[in-house]
Amino acid sequence: MNDEASHLIAIVKFVRPKRFMENQNSIQIADRLIGTQHRPFIIAELSGNHNQSLARALELVEAAAKTGADAIKLQTYTANSLTIDCDRPEFKIADEKSLWKGRTLYSLYQEAATPYDWHKPIFDRCKELGLICFSTPFDEEAVDFLEALDSPCYKLASFEITHLPLVAKIAKTRKPLIASTGMASPIEIQEMVDCARENGCPEIVLLKCTSSYPAEPLDSNILTIPHMRDLFKTQVGLSDHTMGVGVAVASIALGATVIEKHFTLARADGGVDSAFSLEPQEFSLLVTEALRAWQALGSVTYNGTESESKSRLFRRSVYAVKDIKRGERFSAENIRVIRPSLGVAPRFYTKLVGTVSERDIARGTPITPVDILRFL
Repeated sequence: MNDEASHLIAIVKFVRPKRFMENQNSIQIADRLIGTQHRPFIIAELSGNHNQSLARALELVEAAAKTGADAIKLQTYTANSLTIDCDRPEFKIADEKSLWKGRTLYSLYQEAATPYDWHKPIFDRCKELGLICFSTPFDEEAVDFLEALDSPCYKLASFEITHLPLVAKIAKTRKPLIASTGMASPIEIQEMVDCARENGCPEIVLLKCTSSYPAEPLDSNILTIPHMRDLFKTQVGLSDHTMGVGVAVASIALGATVIEKHFTLARADGGVDSAFSLEPQEFSLLVTEALRAWQALGSVTYNGTESESKSRLFRRSVYAVKDIKRGERFSAENIRVIRPSLGVAPRFYTKLVGTVSERDIARGTPITPVDILRFL
């Protein structure tokens, strides 16, 4: 069998695979489907960037809606539900690199907490703007509170992944659970996933997360994303505390279906999380580039796409560059490999040189298969 025939058979046998992970089941949150076959689900995390102002919180919601974010995420807790007001060393943040060095946990959580009576106005404003609103509950009572607001899903904070009573409480709502993994071990993650499933929550998204604030790209280890997906049989995304959008966009190529980033109006305004939060123009860039990254995944394909079909003309082929008489030999002076590609492929050029033309060929005429039949 000659090379040309082998090439044609290879093309005929080529089967185009399905879109990247197309068979993965989707999860529905409100009216939004989430999965690798759907555009990335982008969450703007408000956290404590409201700076103790409901007006600012609502302004953040409006700004997030303009960026194209899909969802707003709150945190539902009080300082008393997380810790106690105590000055002992273990209740203070001692890490020299921490944004909150020297502060007590209680004072930090007091500042960062979103008051319970702000939740309904924020949920309502999100609904008006077409944003999905949900929250991270930090205790069982917070779950009951959020159920009364009809939260469409729940987020589990990375520090709470071992709090299995809370996981069970969330799971019993039978709503989707998005869980940050932080520094959790595979065993701890599996225990959380098992607990959620056993208590009625089959729809789980695990978020790769580096629990440092801000986080360094070198510590992100997003190659864990496909491994986590395969290990725990869940959808996987990224809760990203790095600066910029590069890490988040890169995670899409590894199969992330959900991206969560902290959001602020301006880092210069301050706030407990402002230093590692995106401003509106940056968040807009995240939304745009995450979508482009997802669109670029496509499927495994060769031979070009439909949009490339016209570009085939600009490949090279063998052409007569001088008038050639029947019986005249092909040579470097009368044939060349040039654009466009209407003649035979360049691989036949060396076979043609030195052979005799069996027809008259005018300058600017492509050398056709008729001229190379003797080689096939």
